[in-house]
Amino acid sequence: KLESNNMTGDVSSLTNCFSLNVLNISYNNLAGVVPTDNNFSRFSPDSFLGNPGLCGSWRGSSCPSSSHAKRFSVSRAVILGIAIGGFAILLLILAAACWPHSPAVSTDFSVSKQEIHAVLSSNVPPKLVILHMNMALHVYDDIMRMTENLSEKYIIGYGASSTVYKCVLKNCKPVAIKKLYAHYPQSVKEFETELETIGSIKHRNLVSLQAYSLSPAGNLLFYEYMESGSLWDVLHAPSSKKTKLDWEARLQIALGTAQGLAYLHHDCSPRIIHRDVKSKNILLDKDYVAHLADFGIAKSVCISKTHTSTYVMGTIGYIDPEYARTSRLNEKSDVYSYGIVLLELLTGKKPVDNECNLHHLILSKAADNTVMEMVDPDITATCKDLGEVKRMFQLALLCSKRQPSDRPTMHDVVHVLSCLVCP
Repeated sequence: KLESNNMTGDVSSLTNCFSLNVLNISYNNLAGVVPTDNNFSRFSPDSFLGNPGLCGSWRGSSCPSSSHAKRFSVSRAVILGIAIGGFAILLLILAAACWPHSPAVSTDFSVSKQEIHAVLSSNVPPKLVILHMNMALHVYDDIMRMTENLSEKYIIGYGASSTVYKCVLKNCKPVAIKKLYAHYPQSVKEFETELETIGSIKHRNLVSLQAYSLSPAGNLLFYEYMESGSLWDVLHAPSSKKTKLDWEARLQIALGTAQGLAYLHHDCSPRIIHRDVKSKNILLDKDYVAHLADFGIAKSVCISKTHTSTYVMGTIGYIDPEYARTSRLNEKSDVYSYGIVLLELLTGKKPVDNECNLHHLILSKAADNTVMEMVDPDITATCKDLGEVKRMFQLALLCSKRQPSDRPTMHDVVHVLSCLVCP
């Protein structure tokens, strides 16, 4: 929507923007014939009001003859030339007056309305930035063609920040496309830098960002596709569709997730806090190997004790209570959330179900020494040593201690779980 922005120029080039679903360019200074083909057939007449230079069948006005249009364009060119010449002279005078001073360097990377207008009026489709060889042979138009401009029938899920589509491309693995709900970022350079950093992170237990595309028409992130869905889907699906997870599979999922999170905390420079560790962000491939996803919302942080944020990010049931109370964030906030995921794996229950809080329930059971009553039946049926289950309960409660300083690091967690996998 670009109404009331004093924009000038011709609108015919917009006919090639096939993915453009909404357009409002009313009350500007645009000129020319309003097309009636392609995507323009879906736009209402109100989209073009207040542009005296526009004409066409939509408003019942006839367009000027070519000779008149030519005279009009010539006169406008003369006026424009005089204006530019006068402006150039003024700039020379100002430059001479300010010659001794050093020019100020602009550090504002925000997107201007002129830049947005330039993108919309261009015949070139949005740029697809490739970060992974899996998508090296494809362009933006390939994606739109294979998904029919992101048709609803390709939707595989909805998140708090995006709609997710599945796209099967020729000669490469399927990809998951996240179309972000957020508008075009105010600082494109900063956002692109963050995406480049995320795309450079490679680990067996992290979902890799393979490409991205930023435009006013929509911001798209392309990830590797995970065949078995999320851990949440597996644990909390209806009984008729539920996949049974034995103890070994759960132990491997817990270890894989811990290894991915430990990599973000301890092996990335600068280190990264995920901020939203939960079972919905743990994706499983066809072999049920865990991949931690959605650290696109994670922020690179300086090597300092804590980072203070202005608002609390995360999901109810997983949020560190100390982070919620103080807004002071560090890696131990992720450790708390991971502890809640362990409780999910052990019990098969949701962190919050109606008025029941899983963490509070387990604490009360642990106090009565009856915590093993909460174990998922699929675990008791497949675990040869219930002592391993008890140790994982202890680890989960240690990770979710009230005081962050009492919680282990993710390196510590990986060490404990590795001992359970290979005693």
